[in-house]
Amino acid sequence: MTMPRRQLVDVAVTRYYHCISRCVRRAFLCGEGVTHRKAWIEARLELLAKHFAISVCGFAILDNHLHVLCRLDPGVADGWSDEDVVRRWIAVYRPSCLDVDNPATVQAWIDHQCRDTARVARYRARLQDLGWFMKALKEPLARLANKEDDCKGTFWEARYKSIAILDEQALLATCTYIDLNPVAAGIAKIPEDAPHTSIKQRVDHARRNGDLDTLQAAAAAKFVAAARLEADLEQSHWLCPLQDRKAPGTDCAAATREGMLPGFSLSSYLALVDWTARLCRTGKARITQEVAGIMTRLGTSPEYW
Repeated sequence: MTMPRRQLVDVAVTRYYHCISRCVRRAFLCGEGVTHRKAWIEARLELLAKHFAISVCGFAILDNHLHVLCRLDPGVADGWSDEDVVRRWIAVYRPSCLDVDNPATVQAWIDHQCRDTARVARYRARLQDLGWFMKALKEPLARLANKEDDCKGTFWEARYKSIAILDEQALLATCTYIDLNPVAAGIAKIPEDAPHTSIKQRVDHARRNGDLDTLQAAAAAKFVAAARLEADLEQSHWLCPLQDRKAPGTDCAAATREGMLPGFSLSSYLALVDWTARLCRTGKARITQEVAGIMTRLGTSPEYW
């Protein structure tokens, strides 16, 4: 029997949930010929991560399903002003009647909304709710895809699945599992080349910011030294940082955002993913042993870029 989502999602038990949603009949509705829909989903994920009190810790968008690892941050939403709440809501659900290019009109509309305290409370609750997050992610794509295909009907299969992540070991295992989905499916030969995944997002962010040398140095250092070297490497990225510098007992001077795991750096995670990708699993593709290690691949050799 299907259980209500409120019985499956409880921040008192855990803030981390692995969400899985499949296309109807598991059809490849984001596959050959329409792969641009994956970019739609990824862009929407980034938007939602910026405006919801929910952090995106990992994701993988495949031809017929998607994985999203979410962390609920209700305390963040409680700290927003009423105006913050309304602005975030209209960034996610833009009112068709509002001229968003006219700042005066937008401000007047927001002021009017803020006078309705019950409405603001509703928005605040929705902006920290996992169900509303997934609805805001999936529904716009379904409408766009149906319009593109000139058809009507369901795009996503039934409800999304939400799996509670109860400890740090499970959190790491889930992150790795999600990022290795395209490799296991034979879509990508190496994890950092898999499009529309969180590991590619993290590596590309480091590359854009000129931080690959930092990753190389951290990989050669000891565990604690590596964590210090990479203290603020992911603070400006829209994904939730892997390393939690705000945890009790850590040096939080460089931290502006809460991360996932105290002392666990991006270079350590990349090494873990690379090692896991080489393991033999029945019916799954893997990285062959002759392929260079990930830190070598992230070096200056042009054939890897």
